[in-house]
Amino acid sequence: MRCPVDFDRAPPRLPETIRRVAKDKSIYICRECGGNTPKWLGQCPHCKAWNTLDETVAEPPSAGKHRFQSLTRSLPVTTLSEIEASDVDRAPTGIDELDRVLGGGLVAGGVVLIGGDPGIGKSTLLLQALDSLSRQAKALYVTGEESGAQVALRARRLGLGASGVRVLAEIQLEKIQAAIETEQPAVCVVDSIQTVYSDQLTSAPGSVAQVRECAAQLTRLAKSGGTTIILVGHVTKEGALAGPRVLEHIVDTVLYFEGETHSSFRLVRAIKNRFGAVNEIGVFAMTERGLKGVANPSAIFLSTHGDPVPGACVLVTLEGTRPLLVEIQALVDSGGPSPRRLSVGLDRDRLAMLLAVLHRHAGVSCMDQDVFVNAVGGVRISEPAADLAVLLAIQGSLRGKPLPRGFFAFGEVGLAGEIRPAPRGQERLKEAAKLGFSVALVPAANAPKKPIEGLTIHAVERVEQAVDLARNL
Repeated sequence: MRCPVDFDRAPPRLPETIRRVAKDKSIYICRECGGNTPKWLGQCPHCKAWNTLDETVAEPPSAGKHRFQSLTRSLPVTTLSEIEASDVDRAPTGIDELDRVLGGGLVAGGVVLIGGDPGIGKSTLLLQALDSLSRQAKALYVTGEESGAQVALRARRLGLGASGVRVLAEIQLEKIQAAIETEQPAVCVVDSIQTVYSDQLTSAPGSVAQVRECAAQLTRLAKSGGTTIILVGHVTKEGALAGPRVLEHIVDTVLYFEGETHSSFRLVRAIKNRFGAVNEIGVFAMTERGLKGVANPSAIFLSTHGDPVPGACVLVTLEGTRPLLVEIQALVDSGGPSPRRLSVGLDRDRLAMLLAVLHRHAGVSCMDQDVFVNAVGGVRISEPAADLAVLLAIQGSLRGKPLPRGFFAFGEVGLAGEIRPAPRGQERLKEAAKLGFSVALVPAANAPKKPIEGLTIHAVERVEQAVDLARNL
């Protein structure tokens, strides 16, 4: 009897849509750490961040095998002392404040990632820098969010109508790589990395896999060809760069735009820099002709009072290698049964700690008072050297007595009431003296061995000494 099943006959082919669904498999990648998991979870199992897993299509196991075969070859091992190393050559961008943040200029083969809120001036600043660089070398501007006509209109508004910058409106990675290899520019700007996609991946542009892979491919192109590549990155509502955090580890330099969109001043801060100092800042003013560097940024962060007012104290803070004078303002007012502690530009938890130290060691109580502290100019201060200035501003507002004209202070305050020294105290003192300040209250360890002309320095070791001295000035 013949078997009803014909084994010689080929099985029927599934429809194309069914076969594609069966082939494509989804995985979930964390936008914070880049880790992946086969199913969606509320919390990333790798970095423990919540709600950071994004769905993407898993690549076949052999997709990256042939692409990275060349990396499996053994490389020679060299002793560190035998490696020849010299200072890298830098190309100035023509914008002094941007060069300061970059550590002196752009490095050939370097990759820079710059992020900031929409409309804060990223594209404007980079277009100005490319216009200056195009006078000495070829510069390429790859735009994925605007057309070439829109870039040209912005250039004319900035007075760059006769610019020699080359423009490419493209979002496909392979075409961008081909254009870079053909043009051989010294500097290339990709605006922005979230719009670029590769045909090697099936996920959508802007996904974690696309952003990570496109940034890695452009980085390899920069290292092999010597082209400096600047990537523009979007930021999330929390202010962090969108996409996986590994994007910051791939590049050489990470810059952040800071500042309020309603303010005319912008800060560019270096968060990571393999070729210069970190936490360096550049200060810019937004004008009709684009962003202009500010020569004396301390003037932005100092209020213009006709006479000294209670609750204000000038601090000399350190941003990278630059000493800046910032005015700290405090307002102490009756608060009732639930007093509030608010700070703008300063850590709120540190403010609560300083109020406890002020009460315990100096006898100044604010437990039934509202305390508001503000750093003028929108600057964010993270170093503990601001502690002493905050305490003096609070006690001045509580007593209603202003500090004398030309007064400034800096120093870290410990829980035991001691005043610890601040790093590079001599540079802070000299910067304040250069700007005309005459009275200083500093930690005893920061007191200079030689007097500084025009500057009276009071050195203190305890919080109570600082408060008593400020009352008698």
